[in-house]
Amino acid sequence: MCGIAGFVGRLANTEAAEATLARMCDAIRHRGPDDAGYHVADGVAIGMRRLSIIDVAGGHQPIANEDGTIHVVFNGEIYNYRSLQDRLRCNGHRLATRSDTEALVHLYEEDGPRLVDSLRGMFAFAIWDARAQSLLVARDRLGIKPLYYWPTDDGVAFASELRALVSLPGFPRELDPQAVGEYIAFGYVPDPRSIFPGVHKLPPGHRLLWDRERGVRVERYWTPARAENSTIEPQEAVAETRRLLEEAVSMHLVSEVPLGAFLSGGIDSSGVVATMARLLDQPVQTFSIGFREREFDESAHAAVVANAIGTRHTELIVRPDADLLFEEIVRALDEPFADTSALPTFLVSYLARRDVTVSLSGDGGDELFGGYTRYAELHGAGELSPVARAMLSRVGLALPHVAFGRNRLIDLGRSMRGRYASTVAFPVRESEGGVLRPEIAERIAPHDRLLDALFEHGAGRDFMTQVMIVDLLSYLPGDILTKVDRMSMAVSLEARVPILDHHVVEFAMTLPAALKLRNGVGKWVLREAIADRVPAEVFQRPKQGFDVPLRHWFRRELAYRLEQLLEPGASVYRYASPESVSRIVREHRMGRRDHARMIWRLLVLEQWMRFHASGELSQGFRVSRDVDLLVDRAAADGALVTP
Repeated sequence: MCGIAGFVGRLANTEAAEATLARMCDAIRHRGPDDAGYHVADGVAIGMRRLSIIDVAGGHQPIANEDGTIHVVFNGEIYNYRSLQDRLRCNGHRLATRSDTEALVHLYEEDGPRLVDSLRGMFAFAIWDARAQSLLVARDRLGIKPLYYWPTDDGVAFASELRALVSLPGFPRELDPQAVGEYIAFGYVPDPRSIFPGVHKLPPGHRLLWDRERGVRVERYWTPARAENSTIEPQEAVAETRRLLEEAVSMHLVSEVPLGAFLSGGIDSSGVVATMARLLDQPVQTFSIGFREREFDESAHAAVVANAIGTRHTELIVRPDADLLFEEIVRALDEPFADTSALPTFLVSYLARRDVTVSLSGDGGDELFGGYTRYAELHGAGELSPVARAMLSRVGLALPHVAFGRNRLIDLGRSMRGRYASTVAFPVRESEGGVLRPEIAERIAPHDRLLDALFEHGAGRDFMTQVMIVDLLSYLPGDILTKVDRMSMAVSLEARVPILDHHVVEFAMTLPAALKLRNGVGKWVLREAIADRVPAEVFQRPKQGFDVPLRHWFRRELAYRLEQLLEPGASVYRYASPESVSRIVREHRMGRRDHARMIWRLLVLEQWMRFHASGELSQGFRVSRDVDLLVDRAAADGALVTP
């Protein structure tokens, strides 16, 4: 696991190119504290920071082919690298290392940009071809690993995180108002946009090609959309799900450093850990986070699973004093990101990193197998006529913000796509209860059309499958995988997601909705696939997300944080209406509405903008002593349980 950065074009031909590249890589040192490497030549400068996992001794990057005309920098893991190496040796290539990275340069020699089709893993890499004076940059199919790029007049710069780009000459420092608006709506900035104008995320399943004549071209090489297999028998689907899950987990266990797993006690993580236990000859090390507020606490469930499977389990109970980490978490983010579960994800990553360097997680099961409650709520729901929708919407919008049933009427006034969008995005217009200034809000599409382009990928499938595909293309990479990557890499931990092996994804996307959702309960086929491997309790309890008790904390221990949003000079007022912000704070304090998530979005944006203005975001991230103090205090209070 690493962080990569570089640039091609005029900037690479300056005397300061190597120093500039070193500064970019230093800014992402947390992604790879073990090693650094650079290749600077005519027209190119590429570099990396390395977290050593495979071929610890010999995997130094950049790695070149035999004659030194092709160089690669790579972030991620290629799980089928051994079979690829065997193929390459049979074709006459000489491999100098046991590293999965080296396979990339030789695959490029054989297949060019199509080498991505052979890769099974998570990755973001850049390959410089000196003979063609061209650059290839690619990101894995699901977007597990991040990659940003900034096209310039005569070249392009790229990096694993924005913080590596911020210090480049001419980099745009002002924020993109539309990106801020989309952040307020979604809680993250959706690709291909970034928080800075003209700077883009390379979308999942895409590659970027650059040469001097044609400049930057971006093209899709993979999509999760698949035709439905309507003839598959239920037990055949169960058997294939079990086989693919076991194969994926087995491939994700390749490591030369200590390895463990996150365990929440839910279906996905329990299935992954149970499968690991069957494949390993020693107990799995598992890690979980809990809360003293019972409605948010999964630690007891995780402990039951750990005991039944026989893992070496460590858990930490988070208290409101985790607010000490608020600024720590924001500082670890390269752009505003407001999933509140980033806090426990950061802590469970820190907890795991004390004992292991790699940790498997269960992310992806909800999107693939229909686990989110919003799928059950939307499944089979009918759409009202346009006239009825318009009437309900007008009635709802005419009611006061605190009126009972107002939001329900507005939601019924939306199309089915709009109702789905309302489960993953907040309204942004003040008339609908949003907080954006009108001139910013008008840049954001209405809920009914917010995700229209993504729905086209699922054309012809039932509505539930369509929204799962939309989630795979947007919510999964933009929110879930961003959270896991940034919080785990902040502590130099590699997080792996075996359920998102693309063979598992492609098979799951062929399954009819009836094999995923039955009697209002999701993940039928996955439940059946792991039924004999995990405790029955895992299937009996209701769905519970990895959430934090913010609504309680903001009314008690963290109430003082709300004052930051009421300061007249608050930075968020460049984009948000002071009157609307004041309203949601007031309503939350009085208990009329739960605005904790929007308040968190605004607080993160405010703090992130302050860090950006001070120049801190272009500096490398380092975990502060506050984290150690919090965990030490938890241990003293009996809130940290270790094997």
